[in-house]
Amino acid sequence: MTLYEAKKGENYRIEGLFVEPGITRRLQALGLNDGTVVNILNRKKHGALIIRVRGTRLALGKHISSNIEISEMKENKDE
Repeated sequence: MTLYEAKKGENYRIEGLFVEPGITRRLQALGLNDGTVVNILNRKKHGALIIRVRGTRLALGKHISSNIEISEMKENKDE
């Protein structure tokens, strides 16, 4: 699935960045690398996403978030 399809409040692991090379380098410099865990904080109108990655909040537009592949985090809750 893509980051654009993610649900608010959930954690996901980045599997791949499939945007232009310049954008990919910038996202990697911000900490968005394969295997990085991101949390979806908010979803704005017109497709913008607010995410938390390595303690930093980032806003990503629809074009970028729809080209980032993610996988769901399996949470093990033993209560």
